Amino acid sequence: MNPSRLLRNLYNHRNLIRQFAWRDFIGRYKGSYLGVVWSFVTPLMMLAVYGFVFSVVFKAKWTQNSDTSQIDFALILFCGMTVFNIFGETINRAPGLILGHPNYVKKVVFPLEILPVAALVTSLLNAGISLAILVPANMAFNFTISKTIFLFPLILVPLIAFTIGLAWFLASIGVFIRDIGQPVGVMVTILFFMSGVFFPLSALPENYRFLMKFNPLTMVLEESRRTLMWGELPDWTWLVIATVLSCVVMQLGYTWFMRTKRAFADVI
Repeated sequence: MNPSRLLRNLYNHRNLIRQFAWRDFIGRYKGSYLGVVWSFVTPLMMLAVYGFVFSVVFKAKWTQNSDTSQIDFALILFCGMTVFNIFGETINRAPGLILGHPNYVKKVVFPLEILPVAALVTSLLNAGISLAILVPANMAFNFTISKTIFLFPLILVPLIAFTIGLAWFLASIGVFIRDIGQPVGVMVTILFFMSGVFFPLSALPENYRFLMKFNPLTMVLEESRRTLMWGELPDWTWLVIATVLSCVVMQLGYTWFMRTKRAFADVI
């Protein structure tokens, strides 16, 4: 339960985390003709598909009173998807991370706790590529760049802390309960549609907004759009509270993982 010990452990294994994350990122495209180019092509295709379906087919608007263009709607949607996928990709993979590396479990000196961290870093690399598409696209179509874009990394702090804490929990539980991956995948899908990726918080009735704020991802998505696209300052009160609570989740997840990993070899 010592936060400094957690941070020191991750810092000491930073090179190993970097190697695992890069190998995972490159390994996804190993043997393909386009290779890493797919990491740019895939988000572009998703941007086009979601933009067409929601803004052209369903004629959806971001808010009822806005005159948001189809391109603007697609960019707002893409921003939410990019941030959510940092969480979604990591959590979906978490239950099978230890089971997928049984050889490392029996090596006493190998730090198993870096596997969820490396998965998160891979998700951040994918998100970085998507942002490298989103920001220039927003500049090209709206002829402006957000004045608060430099604050966006602060919004990611509670998201990263919460995600890695939950990933440590799930990676450990996945060793003992093999079925945990199935409900986790369903819950991530539910959160994808219920966290405000496709709609703003203001679009909900007043009595539902309060409940939605208990979803930690909802406010992350709201604040991400404010800083990345609209040039607005984040809600500092929310940011401080969310960061503190997320760090608590991260510490608890790390403690749980370190306590339970002694039994991994017996189960696997």
